[in-house]
Amino acid sequence: MSSSIRARVTGTAIVLPGNDIDTDRIMPARFLKSITFAGLESHVFQDDRHEASSRGLVHAFDDPARRQARVLLAGVNFGCGSSREHAPQGLSRWGIRAVVAESFAEIFSGNSLMIGLPCVTVSPTDAASLRAAAADAGLEFTVDLESRTIRAGALSVPCALPDSTRDALMSGAWDATALLLENYSDVTRTAERLPYLRQFS
Repeated sequence: MSSSIRARVTGTAIVLPGNDIDTDRIMPARFLKSITFAGLESHVFQDDRHEASSRGLVHAFDDPARRQARVLLAGVNFGCGSSREHAPQGLSRWGIRAVVAESFAEIFSGNSLMIGLPCVTVSPTDAASLRAAAADAGLEFTVDLESRTIRAGALSVPCALPDSTRDALMSGAWDATALLLENYSDVTRTAERLPYLRQFS
């Protein structure tokens, strides 16, 4: 299968404080006009970053020590709000390879799965432990879907995600386009049997 398998993600972490962080904050609406997702990584949390800068603060996504982070640690109901694909696209293009939160908005999780971005949940207690561990900007975290664990140094906590999502990420079946292309002869045969498609062949 040509689709990439996303069974394990390893990298340093970036912590995003707060709950109910919606997709308009992740990717402001004015950046949804492009006909492609190219360049969206530059606009992740742009308004929040600008506000932090205006107050003399450094937003997590502007911290040079976190620029190579691959694991995002978030709070409750991450990705709520409108169903824009641009939010997970921007995070992925910035470099995030897995998102860990106490809970997710369902539409955000679904859009993330479509691009192979794992979203896993942890308990509030374990979320706090992970955030504390991430105070060390150089500490590597491993999100392991096979064992359903997150490891950071001596710390190891369980994580959860739906079985169907885990299976899709581990098998590569998350990539619907690649699956279609790999079985294109089946698609063609089906299309030839459909009278309302034959007129376009």
